[in-house]
Order: sequence, then structure tokens, then C-alpha cells
Amino acid sequence: MADVEKRETEPMETRTTEDDRERQPEQEPETEAAGDGEGDDEEEIEAMKKRVQEMEAEAARLREMQSQLDSQSENLRESKEDIDNRSIFVGNVDYGASPEEIQAHFQSCGSINRVTILLDKFTGQPKGYAYVEFSEPSLVTQALVLNESVFRSRNLKVCCARLNGRTGKMSTDTFACRSSPSAPTSPA
Repeated sequence: MADVEKRETEPMETRTTEDDRERQPEQEPETEAAGDGEGDDEEEIEAMKKRVQEMEAEAARLREMQSQLDSQSENLRESKEDIDNRSIFVGNVDYGASPEEIQAHFQSCGSINRVTILLDKFTGQPKGYAYVEFSEPSLVTQALVLNESVFRSRNLKVCCARLNGRTGKMSTDTFACRSSPSAPTSPA
């Protein structure tokens, strides 16, 4: 029985030795990879640090650009107020009227920069009112005199235009006209 045990033991030892030989080459690359992994980790960390610095620089550039845009929009708001002070709202405009006809009607008041007839965004048809922008705020007072004047068989409603605070779009102000403190006002 001792011989049998030896025989069984010997092949096991041989197998273990062969298994060890097979495993050793596999373990050596793992050891090398672990050594290289530390170097790779350091390279990755450096690459990440560099990327973070680039992102911080980009964020600084974006903040600077945003501040420039904010200052420009402030200037734009001021110019909208200037336009508002020299514009009038014209209501009850005939649907077939052209900007040139409206300009001709208000030409006696002074120089006109622009006439805008508002259109329905869905149908493209005129809404029946317009804005007239003059070159000088003082001309608005002269244009207010044309309130209830007849244009294409309709009595026009003329009042000062003002910007809507929320949207920045023009709307009407029938109670006061900022460009002319002496303009007639309706009782409150």
C-alpha cells in the first residue's frame, strides 16, 4: 500500500509543479502591471489636474463674456427707453393700411424713423394697430394732437407707447406720456 500511496503522491506533486509553472508566468505580468498601474495612475491624476485647470480657465473666460453681455444688454435697455420716449401707439388702424400710408398721415408731425404694423403670428393678418417711431421725443406731443383723426374712414386712437417691463415689448399707456410731461392725461 505504501507503493500505491507513493504513486498517487508523485503524480500530484508533478501536477502541482506543472500548475505552479503555468501560474508563475501569469503572475509575473500582473506584478508588472501593478507596477505600471501606479505610474498610469499618476499620469491619469496629472491629466485630470491639467483638465481641471483648463476648465477653470474656460469658466473664467465665460464669466468675463457674460459680464460683457450684461453691460451691453444694459445699454440696449437704455436705447429701448429712448425709442419708447419717441414712439406712439396708433389704434383702430384699417387692416388694409400700409406702413407708407401711416407714415404719410403722421408726416406733418416731423421726421419718422420707422412705422411698425403688428401682425397676428398665426394668420399673418394685421391686428389693427401700429407703432410710429419719430426721430425726436418732442415730436410725440405733436403726434398726440392727431388722436381721433380720420384715416381710411376710421378714427385713429393715438397715445404714447411704453415698454412692457416684463417682456420689453411696446404697449400702450393712456394715462401718461413720459416723453412729454405736458401731454394730456386721463383722470385716474
